[in-house]
Amino acid sequence: MDDGSPLTLDRLVEQVLGASGEVTRDPVDVVGFSLGAVIAAAAAARHPERVRRLVLIAGWARNDDPRKRLGFQVWRRLADVDPELYSHYISLLLFKPEFLAGLDEESFAEWVGGATVTEGTVRQIDLGLDVDIRDLLPRVSAPTLVIGCRHDQLVPVGHSRELHEAIAGSSYLEIDSGHLVPAEAPDALVDAIRSFLG
Repeated sequence: MDDGSPLTLDRLVEQVLGASGEVTRDPVDVVGFSLGAVIAAAAAARHPERVRRLVLIAGWARNDDPRKRLGFQVWRRLADVDPELYSHYISLLLFKPEFLAGLDEESFAEWVGGATVTEGTVRQIDLGLDVDIRDLLPRVSAPTLVIGCRHDQLVPVGHSRELHEAIAGSSYLEIDSGHLVPAEAPDALVDAIRSFLG
């Protein structure tokens, strides 16, 4: 149950594993996107007996990158001061320029105006500005695929490459996409996950 309190990594890890535990006691395959990738990696590190295979998409391990922090801080501030600018700004960071530029007028208005400010999103941004899992990554033992998004402006692709380098034996793949790869390149993403898990 969500009581509205600030999100913590520990709490979200326990929620993910708790949900899987309701279905099976066997190890499960875990796929995490963006902040979800951070949570998935932490779950695999802290509870290796619960995670069979791991896919990390557009994630990160650290928050001492000043450019990334600036992006998150502006995003967070706009949530408080101007919901329309919040939506426009995050759209610029979520998609590669060619994707947005290639949309027709109606689709462009829908994509760019689709990001609304919610309490949940604000709490996720706050956690995203705080969380650091570098010390956990050497403990990830599950077979892992790290997927980077080549044109990611929210979480630059170098962060995915760092995850790959920090997780022993992991595989790495880059997709020609901005951060929101599930929307921008869904077929490539699904094919990569199926190939790894299958």
